[in-house]
Amino acid sequence: MEALNDKLLAFFMVTTRISAFILLVPIFSLESTPVRIKAAIILLLSLFFTYINPVKISSNISIIQIVLLLCGEATYGLALGLITNLIFSAVRLSARITEREMGFTFAEVLDPLTGEQDPAFGIFIEMIFMLVFLSANGHHALLTILSRSCSTVPIGDIPAINILTNAVIEAGSAMFIAGLRLAAPVLAAFILLLVILAVLARAAPEMNILLLSLPMKIGLGFIMSIIFLDFISGFVSEFADWMNKLLPI
Repeated sequence: MEALNDKLLAFFMVTTRISAFILLVPIFSLESTPVRIKAAIILLLSLFFTYINPVKISSNISIIQIVLLLCGEATYGLALGLITNLIFSAVRLSARITEREMGFTFAEVLDPLTGEQDPAFGIFIEMIFMLVFLSANGHHALLTILSRSCSTVPIGDIPAINILTNAVIEAGSAMFIAGLRLAAPVLAAFILLLVILAVLARAAPEMNILLLSLPMKIGLGFIMSIIFLDFISGFVSEFADWMNKLLPI
């Protein structure tokens, strides 16, 4: 009976870490994913990782210690999921910059993935990135993160809070750096367009530059978005490198 209690405690601790990770990690945490599917994924992953990573924790501990262990696992899982989500959001940030330059920020529709009101252009770019990410077996990289976390950081033994905090801060900085780097060609093209429009305004003052600039910005935005897709494919290959550098595993 005591051995059964030990196994149940180990299973609940693994489930807590995986549930917290799935709650924030991209792809799996989408609102469009049915709750039953999420629960099934968490259950299967918990059973699998409990089996391949035996946890040696005695159940002869107090309730307070059990609660603290579960809180620690939840904190570590949330930190891993948040770091992964921040790096994944670099494409979203670059899409937001592009649509702002195109003037699409006011045209918002319901995002079926998150259930929030977002500009349609950004939703389109994110969907393409998710498809490219899945086609490149990016979901395997997410499962690898869980596997490495269970093997390098045993259940019941999590990194210090300052280490997790620094990792999240560095991931936030990496998100802005990667997002701006992805959007750099788009920003350069729009700056060049503004220079051309300024020259036209000086050369032909009677020309309605405001009316002329709107279709030019939209057309340039679509052209740059086609070029931008190649940078998205390259970012998928860099995703694993960012994870290796930033994740506390």
